[in-house]
Amino acid sequence: MAEPARVAVLHGDQTGEELLQVALRFLDPELTGVPVVLEHFDLSLATRRQSNNQVVLEAADALLRTGYGIKAATITPEQTGDVGSPNAILRARIGGQVIVRTGRRIPSVRPVAGVYSPISVIRMAVDDAYGATEWREGEGLDQWAFRTEKISRRTCRVVADYAFHQARRLGAKVFGGPKYTVSPVYEGLFKEELDAAAARNPDVGYDPQLIDATYALLLTTSGEPLVIPALNRDGDTLSDLVMQLFGTIAGAESALLAFDGAGKVKVMMTEAPHGTAPSLEGKDVANPMAMVMAVASLLGHMDHGRALRVSRAIYEATLEAVSDGVRTADLGGHAGTEEFSTEVVRRVRTKLDVWGSLSDVVG
Repeated sequence: MAEPARVAVLHGDQTGEELLQVALRFLDPELTGVPVVLEHFDLSLATRRQSNNQVVLEAADALLRTGYGIKAATITPEQTGDVGSPNAILRARIGGQVIVRTGRRIPSVRPVAGVYSPISVIRMAVDDAYGATEWREGEGLDQWAFRTEKISRRTCRVVADYAFHQARRLGAKVFGGPKYTVSPVYEGLFKEELDAAAARNPDVGYDPQLIDATYALLLTTSGEPLVIPALNRDGDTLSDLVMQLFGTIAGAESALLAFDGAGKVKVMMTEAPHGTAPSLEGKDVANPMAMVMAVASLLGHMDHGRALRVSRAIYEATLEAVSDGVRTADLGGHAGTEEFSTEVVRRVRTKLDVWGSLSDVVG
């Protein structure tokens, strides 16, 4: 029998926590047949304040130990001197270098332009404009603002290599890139690594574009699957655009990845890209799709023979439920959170039962 995978579960706030509880149903070994052991950490705002963020550090250490995690949406207080963002602490503690956000078309939702196939943004998660040293000099209209940014070849290589890995998984091409014509030394470093990764992966399509052309061409896409590697700042804004191109962020999930010295993923933490939605808390109306797909994404990367099949079953069951008219209010339907998730559980169980009986056919 396979050794159980250990998963760090990072609990959150408000509707984010409610949707995490729904999503955990899809990690139940009785449903999936995938042996997992869950380690729970309370990252709610109250507990982070009470522990002075010690619980966040403990959760990060668990991610490093287990290699897998799933996180609920959490509140980031605006006041200076408060506990701040747990995401920033987690990212720094585990050495997260890549954020992957994948948008996909949802049945019944009209996309913007011609986007029909999945689009993944592979965002550099460290350095660049974030954490840059900033200062001002001068007075009045003669005042100047300065910023010193940095990126490393190591991180550029990790992002480039993972972009081609993701493109192979999705049957997509690697599309886009940095504005290296304006910044040949700084952004050119990233372009060099993308070109080198393309040479190492000749079986994957590569269509390099400047970042401004990337934005424009996304609005005239022919609908093919795309993987877009991006610097930290570009990836932040690009992710928001890509998610909305599909008409809703309900079908998107986000993953934070950390890599070992050989360039292999050592930590994967998935979550939904939406916030805590306090206005929906306790009303049984929130759409759980993104959190459920975060579980599917996590399972799809586990080193367990059955996990990949379960991941596909969850993705298919979720989208098929919407296609068959089981929709929450944000998608124009009347199903509540509990009704929708229960229907998806039923469909996942049916798929796995049927596929099990056809194992000699489907492998």
